[in-house]
Amino acid sequence: MLNDMENERRNNNKNEDSRMRGFRPSLRGMMLVVAVIWIGVAALYGLLKPISNGCIMTYMYPTYIPISTTEGVSSAKYGLYLYHEGWKKIDFTEHLKKLNGIPLLFIPGNGGSYKQARSLAAECDRAYQGGPLERTFYKEAYLAYKEGGNAEIADIQLPNQYANRLDWFAVDLEGEHSAMDGRILEEHTEYVVYAINRILDQYKESHDARESDGAATTGSLPRSVILIGHSMGGFVARAATIHPRLRRSAVETILTLSSPHQSPPLALQPSLGDYYKSINQEWRKGYEVQTTRTGRYVSGPKLSNVIVVSVSGGFNDYQVRSKLESLDGIVPPTHGFMISSTSMKNVWLSMEHQTILWCNQLVVQVSHTLLSLVDSRTGQPFPDTQKRLAIFTKMLHSGIPQSFNWKMQPQSPWSAQVLAKDVKDTAVSQVHTLSDCPSSFHWNDDILERDLYIQTTTVTILAMDGRRRWLDIQKLGSNGKSHFIFVTNLAPCSGVQIHLWPQKGKSSSDLPAGKRVLEVTSKMVQIPAGPAPRQVEPGSQTEQAPPSAVLHLGPGEMHGFRFLTISVAPRPTISGRPPPATSMAVGQFFNPDEGEIDFTPVSMLLSIHSHKDIFLKEDHPLAFNLSFAISLGLLPVTVSLKTAGCGIKDSGLLDEAGDNGNTIFLSFLLNHPELCKLRCFPPVALAWDPTSGLHVFPNLYSETLVVDSSPALRTSTGAEKTTVFLLLDPHCAYKASIAVSVTSAASRFWLLYFSQIAGFCVAVVFFALMRQAHARPIPSILKAVESNLRMPFPFLPFVAVPILLSLFFSFLVSQPFPPFSSFTIVLIICYLLANGIVILLILVSQLVFYVAAYLHVFIKTRLVNSTFLVVVRILRANPLFVPISAAIVLSMFVHPALGLFILLLSHALCCHSSLCNSLTASLRSHARKKESDYKTEGNYLSQQLKPKPGSPSKENSSSYIQTQEDIFHLRHGLLVLHILATLMFVPSLVSWLQRIGMHQSFPRFLDSFLCICLILHGIFSSESLLNSEVPLPRIMGKEVRLNLIYLIAGIYSYLSGMELAPYKVLYAMGAIGIISFALSILQAWTGATRFGRRRHWHRH
Repeated sequence: MLNDMENERRNNNKNEDSRMRGFRPSLRGMMLVVAVIWIGVAALYGLLKPISNGCIMTYMYPTYIPISTTEGVSSAKYGLYLYHEGWKKIDFTEHLKKLNGIPLLFIPGNGGSYKQARSLAAECDRAYQGGPLERTFYKEAYLAYKEGGNAEIADIQLPNQYANRLDWFAVDLEGEHSAMDGRILEEHTEYVVYAINRILDQYKESHDARESDGAATTGSLPRSVILIGHSMGGFVARAATIHPRLRRSAVETILTLSSPHQSPPLALQPSLGDYYKSINQEWRKGYEVQTTRTGRYVSGPKLSNVIVVSVSGGFNDYQVRSKLESLDGIVPPTHGFMISSTSMKNVWLSMEHQTILWCNQLVVQVSHTLLSLVDSRTGQPFPDTQKRLAIFTKMLHSGIPQSFNWKMQPQSPWSAQVLAKDVKDTAVSQVHTLSDCPSSFHWNDDILERDLYIQTTTVTILAMDGRRRWLDIQKLGSNGKSHFIFVTNLAPCSGVQIHLWPQKGKSSSDLPAGKRVLEVTSKMVQIPAGPAPRQVEPGSQTEQAPPSAVLHLGPGEMHGFRFLTISVAPRPTISGRPPPATSMAVGQFFNPDEGEIDFTPVSMLLSIHSHKDIFLKEDHPLAFNLSFAISLGLLPVTVSLKTAGCGIKDSGLLDEAGDNGNTIFLSFLLNHPELCKLRCFPPVALAWDPTSGLHVFPNLYSETLVVDSSPALRTSTGAEKTTVFLLLDPHCAYKASIAVSVTSAASRFWLLYFSQIAGFCVAVVFFALMRQAHARPIPSILKAVESNLRMPFPFLPFVAVPILLSLFFSFLVSQPFPPFSSFTIVLIICYLLANGIVILLILVSQLVFYVAAYLHVFIKTRLVNSTFLVVVRILRANPLFVPISAAIVLSMFVHPALGLFILLLSHALCCHSSLCNSLTASLRSHARKKESDYKTEGNYLSQQLKPKPGSPSKENSSSYIQTQEDIFHLRHGLLVLHILATLMFVPSLVSWLQRIGMHQSFPRFLDSFLCICLILHGIFSSESLLNSEVPLPRIMGKEVRLNLIYLIAGIYSYLSGMELAPYKVLYAMGAIGIISFALSILQAWTGATRFGRRRHWHRH
């Protein structure tokens, strides 16, 4: 008797221990949860930190004129408006009669308003009245050969006066969230197609109205509309262009602002991802020659006249990354390109998602670009595709080279072409000189004062003194210093001119016949200058001016020339004083190898803990190439520069102070760097990234360097290191501190790899369900997840197999492989974070279940006949009624997420019921043990928990508890899986709730079908598959069981996350739902083991 009691006590203790072990996470799991929380908090801090973008606000006087809508439009809830700039009231009807400009249609994005067109429209009106921008003589960008460029296109001249105004239309899409629901996106596309046709009809109506009134009508009617799309509006513009109901050639130019083209920012809804995929596929076909199946020519490319320009906001745009805004693989380089606002000429700023609509620097540049598209002869946009693309390139791109490899500078054949101009007319020969500067900027030799001959490799100019400086290329360019770099804030042509001379002479006329002087002023590229220093009074000493232009000459460009001259424009004195010291120029012959500084991955990671210091002495190279082995798009670094000297030490002022005095003074300079700002120009950093282009950081004293790249993705190719070109005053010494910014790195990681982590979370749950289906007894979902983290098995196979499969698929389709090391490391980190997120979700849900179960059991012992318990009994007695009757109907006719919520409720009730049964049986067994130990009768708890008819007896209580725990573990695993599925439909549900009260449409069939499959998976649970006696197919001699099905689904989900398409994991869930339903039907048909008749596994 005592032995039996002892055995029962041990079994009870064992049951209690197993239950607590299923609740308590392991040390490995807790470390992952802590890492997820820490990285999440750091990322949230980095994202919420205020951003100073440097944008100037745009002001306007808007008026919105409604355009009448014809009857029978399917989307009558939307609207179309015409913008008018001006504070005076106007008659809408008379204004529409005068409509005679170039039509543009603004399409707002996710949750946007038609009123967001006001900044662009107002600046276009001001630009048309004020005329083109003032011409500068910096190096300009041209189309490359692969972009369809040629010498004729390169010589295209921008207009001196704009030929026609721009008429801005805007569609009112009711602020709907098109980024969250595919159905809304389709409806927006259909209305935009209608709006484009309606706008063209409006011009004909206005033309006819003027004719009927006898007014003069000039010019031709527009045949196309320029589309301007912000955010999702850019994708809607592309979708409308290929819509079958759009008139032929009605759209030929599309400009998108912060628009995702590759995939939606939240690729969670299957119908949304499928719509994106179909539109992009149609665009790829649109630029191909149309042929029959036999290869016979049918027609040319349907989109041959359409160009697309995508403008991204850079690294400050948290909602849409530049990788999504790229047109690669959708639009060929001959018909479009992507440019970041950080590399846009006259802008140079990164901006937030909404800021791009009102940032005045960008709005002004875009306005003049659009006005430049109009042909002065016809008053309509250029019909030639390459001319329009060349204008976009010339107006938006800067002349800064797209690489900082000094030894291999690519030169376009037309960008380097010289225009020879005769300067001396002789019968025998002519003397030619290269001159891109107008004749009005040519200075006579009499204007230039006496020449200066520079004997050092570094030349400094601090005033517009009207002198010409001669530099001997052979002498100063020796000892490997074969490159010349020149930075200045003087404007090319009007402020400074640079020439290459074959030999010395006062003027070109002094040279022998056949010799020529080459002017290279036009090779200067513009860079953004920081805020100019304020001057208290004319002639007073101020801080050194920031540079605004850079010129680089390589050995090949200086070959055959002996001298280089720098001519500075003369400037009169002010009140008898010297010119103010706001002009600067520094040139230097340098060796590029001396300015190379490499940062290895180890040094970058170590800088997270302690920053790395670099000391640069005076007379250092003017240009530095900082090479970061890990992309700054993944690990942004904070660079801090302090001036440690500015030539004062070499001036002899400190000789009498001794070494101790020098040390004290230099320390004082470090603590007061503003003293050296009078002598050193502000540092400038230029970072270039293959994805997002150029990033410029002027006035770099303390700044976080970050580029909007997307490294370590499956589509990444080539080296992913970031090169930063740093310009520092060679007369000054610097102390540079470089450290990785933890908060910026955390926020970048979440932004870049959120889609991957979302797909990996589902894969983690599938792998855990696989272990539950295989192991006996059934482990908890928490224990199953933690078991899959064991090293080396099964963790390494779960990580390595999908990676190898991905590389194999890339090999089959001849796709370049991503950088293996960074690609693998990032995938492992994302997989670990996904495990941490799933463990956190399991812990939270498990805690809720245990608290609810304990409260339920406590109430049950005291309120046996309460109303709450009656409701619970009714739901437990009809477990399939609610899921079948409500969930499926809601998924088909209302919204899929509502059906999934019902499914979650069913899972929760089942988990709660099984856990309550387990706890109740355990408490009863514990009460019987106490009754036997203390030999007492009438114990209150034992009376309350007295076994009732049909309850487990003393002999089978342990088996009953185990059975209930198994049911809880199975249902809890399914609950976690379906919670993730429901979360993927939550954004779509938010957009659906916004439209309540408006015209509603049924959900997309794909979404409803997948949700019904998920409901079937939850109702016909895996218990029927775990114990199925139905013969299943065999693969390689082994029967296909549920664990293998879960394994395949997990690998597929892993691959979907790698492709940044997490919505595809719902396909795997739907497939398992169909299999579950089919096998359940097959079991009922064949009379095999039915649902509910299950084997029990006992612990011994």
